[in-house]
Amino acid sequence: MKMIRFHYIAILLSMILIWGCEKNINPELPEAPPLTFVDAWITNKNEPQVIRLNETLPYFENSEFPGISGADVRITDNENNEYLFIESEITEGEYTWTPPSDTETFGKIGNQYTLTISYDNTILESASVMNRVPEIDSISFRFEEGNSFFPDSYFAQVYAVDPLGPGDTYWIKAYKNGVYLNKPDEINIAYDAAFSAGSVVDGITFIQPIRDGINPFEQDENDEFLSPYAPGDSVYVEIHSISNFAFYYLTQVRVQIDRPGGFAELFATPLSNVVTNVVDVTNNEPLIGFFNVAAVSSKANWLDPGNLPVE
Repeated sequence: MKMIRFHYIAILLSMILIWGCEKNINPELPEAPPLTFVDAWITNKNEPQVIRLNETLPYFENSEFPGISGADVRITDNENNEYLFIESEITEGEYTWTPPSDTETFGKIGNQYTLTISYDNTILESASVMNRVPEIDSISFRFEEGNSFFPDSYFAQVYAVDPLGPGDTYWIKAYKNGVYLNKPDEINIAYDAAFSAGSVVDGITFIQPIRDGINPFEQDENDEFLSPYAPGDSVYVEIHSISNFAFYYLTQVRVQIDRPGGFAELFATPLSNVVTNVVDVTNNEPLIGFFNVAAVSSKANWLDPGNLPVE
């Protein structure tokens, strides 16, 4: 019996020694040719619309993607309207279309748009439809007493009703005190009024997890959660209509960049380039990025505890 116990103790000590060893590994990754990256998320907001054209870098290269200069970038629609994007004189690879007046915006709901990018004997193309978007009814706040997870906290909710008819998809963007909530777990997307096509939730108010998706969840230096909002904070919310393909794209982006880390990575979805809707019609070369044309609705509010409903 003593020999058996000694055997188990020896195994345990060996495992502790193995786990305690730390070794820096510098893997040599094979060099791959750069991929073209197209960032073309266009909206009907009355502001300059920007398309970025870049090339990727090796995985461990810690610098900005180099821009692709000298391209002809334009968008046309099914009504023969054409929008020419002019390259920036400051930022290489950045192309901009500016509304001709303070009252004009890009596009019209229901129209189909074709993006064409020409450079170095290469033509890239993509298509998108500007889909409908619901108006935001209201943004409200609520107070909740603290528990074992959160302190006394103020939470915000956005209320909007998905239009009747299945298949609408949205990207809900939130800004706290003018700062965009852009963490991976803050990508708030909806299929009709819920999370996915299989939910069959159509023509109703967004479900609560979607409504609550405008709350930042931050921690202090002791890793304790903070109240998402404090008295005097502002929240600004936009709902962008996106294509079903864009919904799938953003779902995959969230999976790829919101990594669990540690032991869980053994069971996580492997890293890979997210599928794109932009095509190299000249050489059929692989590329990354996305093209979407969105209608946008928006609303803002600020937290005044004196105006909260009495429960």
